[in-house]
Amino acid sequence: MSTSFDTNRALKNCITETSVEGLPNPYKGKVREVYPLNAQTIGIVVTDRISAFDHNMRQAIPFKGQILNKMAKFSFDAVKDIMPTHIIDVPHPNVTIAKKCAPIPIEIVIRGYLTGHAWRVYKSGSRTLCGVSLPDGLKEHDRLPQPILTPATKEVDGHDEDISEEEILEQQIVPKILWDEIKNKAFKLFERGTEIAAKQALILVDTKYEMGMFEGELTLIDEVHTTDSSRYFYADGYEERQSNSAGQKQLSKEFLREWLMEHDFQGLEGQSLPDLPDAFRLEVYERYAELYKMLTGKAFEPVFENDINTTLKSIFSPYTSIS
Repeated sequence: MSTSFDTNRALKNCITETSVEGLPNPYKGKVREVYPLNAQTIGIVVTDRISAFDHNMRQAIPFKGQILNKMAKFSFDAVKDIMPTHIIDVPHPNVTIAKKCAPIPIEIVIRGYLTGHAWRVYKSGSRTLCGVSLPDGLKEHDRLPQPILTPATKEVDGHDEDISEEEILEQQIVPKILWDEIKNKAFKLFERGTEIAAKQALILVDTKYEMGMFEGELTLIDEVHTTDSSRYFYADGYEERQSNSAGQKQLSKEFLREWLMEHDFQGLEGQSLPDLPDAFRLEVYERYAELYKMLTGKAFEPVFENDINTTLKSIFSPYTSIS
């Protein structure tokens, strides 16, 4: 893939933060900025920031926010028959108008393969992950006997921590009846995501879901089946690569983590966060755009935004008292 836009302009004009006159400063997540618009509605701005090892990189990725937002809309639409989603409208490539949900304080992680964090735990000698027993004799990227649920706590600062279902219930983080519903929906979502990926010659390796409550109803929030929340392998050649113990060709943020590890950074104390070279930033963009095309069947078309804050004020004004 080659870029067909002014790369210098794109690199210099990434959306890294926003501010809307007349509204309080947004809540800032790793990638998203969330504006409370009224009692039931929020405005979500998906920026071009990128994070790994719980650290935001100093450099952003051109159009990453647009790709994630459009990909999330596509994937939310594909699962809305399984459970309600928080989407009300997507009026701009970087913006989603959504229901204001009370978030469940647990990341719901489903894994179908022994990859990434799961492999690192397994390689260390452990055969238990989040209370789930893993069989001996597996190698990196092997398919698990069946998908497993490996939850994590959602930390405002610092690293998210693995947690077992037993601990969730013992600590009364989520009532059992609600947790059973969360589990049921999560596995159904993963099954649907797997089916969609397979149609596009991809393997959904693992993913995380975030859920919340809206007017007493469990609702899917944040994002679903995007490259920031999911890992994909190319199906073509998977078995051959596994039999040869070769690395899998994948579309995910794992390549960013690998690049950082090659540059001596894993988010550990005393380590220095490296800068992302412009050529690598464009490579990251191309990987995101490739997955968007593979998942949706449509080529990504970037939209340059000259003044995101003025645009946001116009988009948000119908939902607020600002004018």
